[in-house]
Amino acid sequence: MSNANKHLTTGTGAPVGDNQNSMTAGSQGPTLIQDVHLLEKLAHFNRERVPERVVHAKGAGAHGYFEVTNDMSKYTKAKLFNGVGKRTPMFIRFSTVAGELGSADTVRDPRGFAVKFYTEEGNYDLVGNNTPIFFIRDAIKFPDFIHTQKRDPKTHLKNPNAVWDFWSLSPESLHQVTYLMGDRGLPATLRHMNGYGSHTFKWVNAEGEAVWVKYHFKTDQGVKNMAADVAGKIAGENPDYHTEDLFNAIEKGDFPAWRLQVQIMPFEDAYKYRFDPFDVTKVWSHKDYPLIDVGRMVLNRNPENYFAEVEQATFSPGTLVPGIEVSPDKMLQGRIFAYSDAHRYRVGANHNLLPINRPKVEVNNYQRDGVMRSDNNGGGSIYYEPNSYGGPKEAPEHKQTAFQVSGAAEQVAYDQNDHYTQAGDLYRLMSPDERTRLVETIVGAMKPVEKDDIKLRQIKHFYKADPEYGERIAKGLNLAIPQEVN
Repeated sequence: MSNANKHLTTGTGAPVGDNQNSMTAGSQGPTLIQDVHLLEKLAHFNRERVPERVVHAKGAGAHGYFEVTNDMSKYTKAKLFNGVGKRTPMFIRFSTVAGELGSADTVRDPRGFAVKFYTEEGNYDLVGNNTPIFFIRDAIKFPDFIHTQKRDPKTHLKNPNAVWDFWSLSPESLHQVTYLMGDRGLPATLRHMNGYGSHTFKWVNAEGEAVWVKYHFKTDQGVKNMAADVAGKIAGENPDYHTEDLFNAIEKGDFPAWRLQVQIMPFEDAYKYRFDPFDVTKVWSHKDYPLIDVGRMVLNRNPENYFAEVEQATFSPGTLVPGIEVSPDKMLQGRIFAYSDAHRYRVGANHNLLPINRPKVEVNNYQRDGVMRSDNNGGGSIYYEPNSYGGPKEAPEHKQTAFQVSGAAEQVAYDQNDHYTQAGDLYRLMSPDERTRLVETIVGAMKPVEKDDIKLRQIKHFYKADPEYGERIAKGLNLAIPQEVN
């Protein structure tokens, strides 16, 4: 049978009806756990590499603290954000996305920006990147996307054909591609880049009132980037340049710091805003929702043992505290399952018992046994719930807030498909020199692509974002603008 006649199937051979959209309750509803194809894809993807992380394998980390400078109790009951002067210990892990554990730091790649807050209500993980957006907006596409960034199974080399084929067939990636191929795709150091929660989250205050929120960590060191030729030279001479820089800065007392700011969107605005606020390929206008100061994060202590602290650190966007909840963002909905599942596979079911992951508060639950159980396993205490022996009980006041969902349960795409406005806005915000470097970077990255139809398909996207953008890429590749976009 030719490839053209083969149907995509699940691992058990059942045909897959839709491999582009997760099953949700309506177009903006949460992802349904009955989407077995999605769960199978994510679970299998998490187990494709042993033992390093599937993504974000190369990382650097540090300890520090977060201090509130502006009380947020009006918006959230999360205690770590309430009370000016309140300090919460934290640990951060920076990382590249696509490279292996021994890869170079100074490659063009998004950087992971994962923060673990050890709060008095349990751990809170804010697992973001140094970009406010992402390439895709539905978790069902994540394994396929990462496959294109990894090594070709036949040549064992990076494959630009796969990269641009996927991007050209996934126009929602254009905004992030423009960001990545611009100057900020090569940060000078980990200290000189911003961090973002990227996704939309929900904050709930003590009265049960909800708002939508986006997180921005703005570096106190100032944003500084690296020229491509310098980055390439350093990659060959010192592949651990960013790791070394972070360690040395902290070691000599030059403690890096970031200001945490948030955008707050009233709950009702989400359903009438001009862009879907739960679409992680989009940003919210700062004019519509200005940045509000929250606090300051300072890194002041290096790890004592990289394996125990940086490699065994586990983060999940599903690790939340009262007052912080998830949104219907389809990418986020998939991540809250996939990250913890990856840790159970890579580190073990009891990864939260490791010192770097262990909360600073007492943990009371009925989870027992499992590989590498390193405490007393609950001793002889009651081991089931409900019980009449005084075991830990629920705290009803911390139930997640209710929200309405409606619509048929089906695999449905986002309602809005404007993939070009914000990408074009980003291009037009750049200075002439920045645009020139962006075009040169993209042309250099696309030249190795073997098929002109892939190049032309991608050029259409650049052109739709901004005609000059598309024309300059086409000229650099010695190709004509496709007639249907003129």
